[in-house]
Formats: sequence, structure tokens, C-alpha cells
Amino acid sequence: MPRIIEPFRIKMVEPIRITSREERERYLAEAGYNLFCVPSDAILIDLLTDSGTGAMSAGQWAAMMRGDESYAGSPSFRRFKHAVQDIFGFRHVIPTHQGRAAERILAATLVRPGDVVPNNTHFDTTRANLEAAGAVALDLPCSEAQDLSAPHPFKGNIDLEALARVLDENPGRVPFAMITVTNNGGGGQPVSMENIRTASEICHARGVPLYIDACRFAENAYFIHARSPEYAGTPLIEIAREMFSYADGCTMSAKKDGMANIGGFLCTNDNAVAQQEQALLILTEGFPTYGGLAGRDLEAIAVGLYEALDLHYQRYRASSTGYLGEHIAAAGVPIVQPPGGHAIYIDAAAMLPHLPKAQYPGQALVVELYRHGGIRSVEIGSVMFGRPDPETGEETFADNELVRLAIPRRVYTKSQIDYVVDVVKEVYERRAEVRGVRIVEQPPMLRHFTAVFEPV
Repeated sequence: MPRIIEPFRIKMVEPIRITSREERERYLAEAGYNLFCVPSDAILIDLLTDSGTGAMSAGQWAAMMRGDESYAGSPSFRRFKHAVQDIFGFRHVIPTHQGRAAERILAATLVRPGDVVPNNTHFDTTRANLEAAGAVALDLPCSEAQDLSAPHPFKGNIDLEALARVLDENPGRVPFAMITVTNNGGGGQPVSMENIRTASEICHARGVPLYIDACRFAENAYFIHARSPEYAGTPLIEIAREMFSYADGCTMSAKKDGMANIGGFLCTNDNAVAQQEQALLILTEGFPTYGGLAGRDLEAIAVGLYEALDLHYQRYRASSTGYLGEHIAAAGVPIVQPPGGHAIYIDAAAMLPHLPKAQYPGQALVVELYRHGGIRSVEIGSVMFGRPDPETGEETFADNELVRLAIPRRVYTKSQIDYVVDVVKEVYERRAEVRGVRIVEQPPMLRHFTAVFEPV
């Protein structure tokens, strides 16, 4: 079929509120021009994140009804564990309330001060948890990722030569390497099977474990299916199994390709490491058969992991995301090319060249998209990844100033995405009028969540 349609029917609807520009101006001022702090019922189209914001299926809701809330030994955990091991293949499965809890436990178990952890691109909580444990979180994106506008099928790849060099230059100081699929901080770009396989060989030849940040593993499997001819006829579940066969463990936020509203897990093949991780889990999350989750959440994830690997769903997902990207790019809006699987990334620095980095063009664009059309998005640039020098207070800036439009799974219709296209195009047409912002208050870590801004 030449036309891609939603491979689902809408069974329940939720009203959304349409606000006036004057109301949005007030909400912005009250929130300190930080869209994380704007009430969700004042948002028309919420593209802040695709994490935990999707719509669950009838199958997931049905599974939740049999959730067993026993403190220990719940059959809901057994079904959850079976699904994870069937797809991911790891020996030990440790449930957590979300992905950042898995990252925290992994870092607390394996990382020591002065260690170096390479990744294609660390996302915000991954970096923060590693740095909190005293490590250097090192980004090694492939060379193709440097040109945001140039199309390449696998711009999420890790730089293999740089990976080998980092491991050779830091013997005994690399507790593990990571690859994030898809590469969220790098524009939602996929990682090729060849890149994962070769990175695994590089790591294992030097005795270094390889972990996969698996949040969007199903989307990555789909891109391998669609862009690697040798995998064109391979079911997505088989592609996923091969991806994880090259790794020693993974972290996972099930709020993405687990298709659930909460949850995550940590996996490893190392018995001794698993024992230490379970001890930390009990201390801060819960017993190893629930890990901070209700039994009904475990059930929803067990079903959702398989639903994410449905080829018809992933074809729709990639096509609908691409639809947004192609339509705003056709109007001249600079985006990371090609479109990612879960989000479109606008190059705010290129769109707003009159704003210097010190006026945070990404945050300025986020504010303007909400002011103009009630759309919530998120800055992925110097607000998220920059920081003041602890000694001099001088600000350091990110390489790229991006704005991410993350599309929740199975939530918005084509007409709503068309509205997003219209708003972005209208803001682009009057882009010279967009004002910068400055930071008034900020916490020491993960400042983008709670920082206070004001217009310049």
C-alpha cells in the first residue's frame, strides 16, 4: 500500500485545551520561561518527550488487569522477565522504576572516580549519573554526524577508531563502553548492525564490557531493516536479538520502546555484577521481582516490548515522524537529516543566526513555539549540555543548538501534526523577531529541568 495509515483504531479520547496567546504569555512568565514548568493542561500539542507519554494498547490494558501485586515472587515479574530475556537475551533482568534508575545502579556498581565511559552520545541522565559517580562521560559520534544537514543512513554510529584509541589510552580506567540506540542526543539517528558488531569486537579484544542504552531499540531495529539490504527480510525481533547478542548488558527506559507509561530495567550477563546491582536495587528501588514497579506495570511492559517490534507499527512510526520533518524542511526550516525515528530536531542555531550561543537559541525557539501555537518541545543544546565552569563561572557551550520535537507513540493524528507543521513554518517566517533568553537561576546538575530564564 503506497499510503501509510495508522495501524490502530482510537478507542478512547482525551480533551485538550486551546489557550489564547495572552494566556500562554502568562504561563511562560510564571514558569520562568522553562517549558518543563508549564502545566500540561496548558499545552495544546505536547512534544516535550516521547518518554512515558504514549497511548497503551487494549492488549496492555487487559494485561494490567491481571497484575499481581505480591511483594516477592509475583507471576507478573515472571512474564516480564520472560519477555525481556526472549528479546534481549541477557542472563539477569533487574526491574527499575525507569531508565535513569538503571543508569544510577550501573554507575554505582562499576564506575570509580577517574574512570572514562565512552558512548556514541550520552543523553542527559546517563551523563549525569556517570559524572555523579566521578567518571568522564565521553561522546564519540561518527564523523558523518558532524554535518547536521547531510543525509546518511546511520549517523548514530559510534566512531570506531576513536573508541579503540580511548580504550588503548585508558587501560584499566574504562569500566564499560556504551552505545545508545537510537542516538537521542545525536538527532535520533540509528546505529548500524555492523557498527555495533565492530564496537563489540573492539571492546572485547581489550577486556571491556559493552552496554547498550536500549531505550529505542525497536526503532533502531526498524532502521536496520529498512536501510541495510541484508536485513530487508529479517523480522524486527531477530534484528533486536542480534543487536543485543554483541553486548554484555543494557539499560532500558521502558517508557520509550517498552510502550509503557513507567518502568525500566537493567540487564547483565555477569553473575557477580548482578548480585551487586540487586543489592543496590533492594536498598533504593525495591525487591528484585518488582524493582519499584507495580505488578500491572510489569505486565504492560511485557506486552509493549513485543508491540514495539511490530513491522507495520514501526513503518507507520518512522513515516509519520518523517512526514513532519519533510514538510518543515520543505519550507526552509533547517533540521537534522535524515529525520529520526522518534523526533525531529530543528537546528536552532541555523534558524536563528542572529542569536549568539550566550542567548541560548534553542531555548528561545522552544519558548516561541509555545507562545505562538501552544506547542511544547525541548532544547537539546547548551542549556541541556553546557555548564558554567566551577572555578571561573564562565559558561561552556554545546557543539549544536537543537530543538527536539518528540512525538508520543500512538497519540496524535495527522491533522494535529499538520498543525505543528503550520506553527513551525509561521515561526520560521518571522524568525528574525525571536528574542534570546538568559539564565537567571540554575541547579548544579541537569539544569534544563528546573532552570529559570528571562527574555533578553
